[in-house]
Amino acid sequence: MMLSLVAAAQEEQNQLTADISFMARGEVRNGGLPETKEGEEAKGDLAHFVLGRTRLTVDYRRPRLETKMSLQHSGVWGQKGSGVNVFEAWARLNADNGLFVQAGRQALSYDDERIIGPNDWSMAGMSHEALRLGYEGHGHKAHAILAYNQTSENMNSGSVYYTGGGQPYKTMQTGWYHYDFAGIPLGASLLFMNVGMQAGQKDAEDERIEWQHIYGAYLKYDSGLLSAEASYYEQGGHNEQGLKIDAWMASAKATLNPSTNYGFEVGYDYLSGDEYFAVPTGSQIGLTLHDVIRGFNPVYGSHHQFYGAMDFFYVSTYVNGFTPGLQNAFVGGYVKPVKGLKLGFDYHYLATATKLRDIDKTLGHEIELRASYQLMKEATISMAYSYMTGTETMERLKRASDDGSLRWGWISLNVSPRIFSTKW
Repeated sequence: MMLSLVAAAQEEQNQLTADISFMARGEVRNGGLPETKEGEEAKGDLAHFVLGRTRLTVDYRRPRLETKMSLQHSGVWGQKGSGVNVFEAWARLNADNGLFVQAGRQALSYDDERIIGPNDWSMAGMSHEALRLGYEGHGHKAHAILAYNQTSENMNSGSVYYTGGGQPYKTMQTGWYHYDFAGIPLGASLLFMNVGMQAGQKDAEDERIEWQHIYGAYLKYDSGLLSAEASYYEQGGHNEQGLKIDAWMASAKATLNPSTNYGFEVGYDYLSGDEYFAVPTGSQIGLTLHDVIRGFNPVYGSHHQFYGAMDFFYVSTYVNGFTPGLQNAFVGGYVKPVKGLKLGFDYHYLATATKLRDIDKTLGHEIELRASYQLMKEATISMAYSYMTGTETMERLKRASDDGSLRWGWISLNVSPRIFSTKW
């Protein structure tokens, strides 16, 4: 009997799976952020398009070893050219004592994904070519992430890495520690990220790396009935132009789930902004000279799930790249009236963080309605509609539609079957 159990365990030491993920999302936009030239009036024309993404993921694992390869095609339906790339390709070695090392292109997800996340709403997503070292066990998780990127295998042209490379930075070092408290549903995380950005002119004397860093903490309590989370991050160092960065952000969110069929949430985000600016006549945004950047940048997070679904903030920029920060106060909820169906809503009050010279802080009010229905285990259809009443501040800082009304709707089909699985 004992020999048969050992033999069965040995037969299932190797596992190979293959999954396909298909997503198609049709969008309709009226108003928004049209391209304009200097002096032209912004016009928010009605736009329609369909986005698509297909991923084929193959995963192999056995005790102390796992490898993963994910091929991806993404883009707009009808777009010329090929959008095929490798989204993930990594190998992970695990020790019996909880230590591990993982190397290759990998999607990173930490805490609520505000600072580091795979940005799955974007069809292309975000992955990092990095070395990840860590320990996980006894309620503790400690990770170190190291990345160094280069444009090509240079022999005699230095070590310059400019825009156009496959990664958004030249070098990155991140430390993350998480602890789950015993006996209570509370977890706490600490994060430190140091990012080196290429600066200066190529083959010039000012060719250099400018360093910027983020550090902070994240807390989450989740008892099932009540969930509460909060975070705080500081940002410092220098940007690519050598200007000092002194920025910060804080967030808090509470969710109440009286039943598995309905729940409510309320929260507030504050991201600091630049204070020195001017709004000259003609509704053009001009910047006064200043030597400190106070606009917080949430860098490599999954931005779509924060700051309003219409993605006006930290996905698109303000005019001239200037940012007066953001305040986002929101309330929402969901209900599951029948099996497989989930309906949700959110309201956002959006305002700048800094005081403006001759216009109000308020950017607008956004209302979001959502619905999703699980057609089967592997397939879900989702849809949403967002409506924003923008203010003069929104129009001037974002060059948004001047009728004060911004509308956006989408419908999405997600199909993710497992097409192959075997053990031996």
